[in-house]
Amino acid sequence: MLDMLMSAPPGGILPAVVAGIFGLLVGSFLNVVIHRMPRIMQREWDNYAAHENGQPLPHSDRYNLMIPRSACPHCSHQITALENIPVISYLALKGKCSKCKASISARYPAIELLTSVLSAFLIWHAGSGWAGLSALVFTYLLIVMAFIDADTQLLPDNLTFSLLWCGLLINLNGTFVPLHSAVIGAVVGYLALWTIYWLFKLATRKEGMGYGDFKLLAALGAWLGWSMLPIIILLSSLVGAIVGISLIIFAKHGRDIPIPFGPYLAAAGMIAMLYGKPISQFVFNILY
Repeated sequence: MLDMLMSAPPGGILPAVVAGIFGLLVGSFLNVVIHRMPRIMQREWDNYAAHENGQPLPHSDRYNLMIPRSACPHCSHQITALENIPVISYLALKGKCSKCKASISARYPAIELLTSVLSAFLIWHAGSGWAGLSALVFTYLLIVMAFIDADTQLLPDNLTFSLLWCGLLINLNGTFVPLHSAVIGAVVGYLALWTIYWLFKLATRKEGMGYGDFKLLAALGAWLGWSMLPIIILLSSLVGAIVGISLIIFAKHGRDIPIPFGPYLAAAGMIAMLYGKPISQFVFNILY
């Protein structure tokens, strides 16, 4: 049974169901990463700044992805195992803390469900071989980065670089694209947004995006190759423009308030991995 699950071809229902259940569990952990990683970075920076200034360290307690245990931000009630079952616990608790009855954000079960659905679909689409399992890693890292960027407008280097190096390693044997295409994709992906950044800055004296966006596009190029970069840039720009205009019109989002580009790059990367080739062919047919 294990061998069948690990080597099932595309279209398998049972491996997809197993992947969906696994995705729920992973989604629960991704919530922790999304919540804690920016705080870990801030604490490290605070300690570094205090050390450089000869001041006592403001954060001496252990705080990482495992410690301390998850707790309610309102009353500090520690989440028990039964209260931490993906989606089910949220529904059983009716979206409220069991102790203080404060509301629990619906984003937590939403991320768990998103991770589950994408996990099941990827394994159904690509099979549970090396390509399918690699696609899961790709997806999980993109989910974390998309939500962290949406919250903080930061794309942590340890995530973007991890995605980039994983892409190069996975393509050593040409899992998605030949290695030379992956290497060129990483270089061109970085330089493409780097060039746009500086042209925009020289023209407007403003920064149009962050360096994390360069690194994320480089990572997508390392996974999907240089030839997929135009599609990724086109898709992310199109979605970003639609969302940005909608926010300005309907949500009264100020024109000068920056909108993170990482979530759109992540979404475009997912679409390109799944349907990049037919989209490229469609665009080519329109242009030529």
